[in-house]
Amino acid sequence: QVQLVESGGGLVQPGGSLRLSCSASGLTFSSYTMGWFRQAPGKEREFVAYIWSEISLDYASSVKGRFTISRDNAKNTVYLQMNSLKPEDTAVYYCAAARLRLSISVYGYNYWGQGTQVTVSS
Repeated sequence: QVQLVESGGGLVQPGGSLRLSCSASGLTFSSYTMGWFRQAPGKEREFVAYIWSEISLDYASSVKGRFTISRDNAKNTVYLQMNSLKPEDTAVYYCAAARLRLSISVYGYNYWGQGTQVTVSS
């Protein structure tokens, strides 16, 4: 049974930082592209970043230069370092896994975590 468990969300002031983690089990982690998506109230789930390897990754334009995605295949974990956070970054952040494909679409991912809330507010 595949499980993706996110952690690290919380309340942070504008300009602050958070590091999200997603621990995966039940799959061959190195065979999956790992992605982060987010969903704000009343909005559709949107792509944030994905990583296949250190040289194969991508970001949404809204987070490029502020967020950094990384992965540790030995720990079956993917991370999202979020800096210079803005109120518009407030959302539930989801981790997702896509087998042997690169995708910025929600439909490209096979497995999803339950999400972790990130709130950026003063």
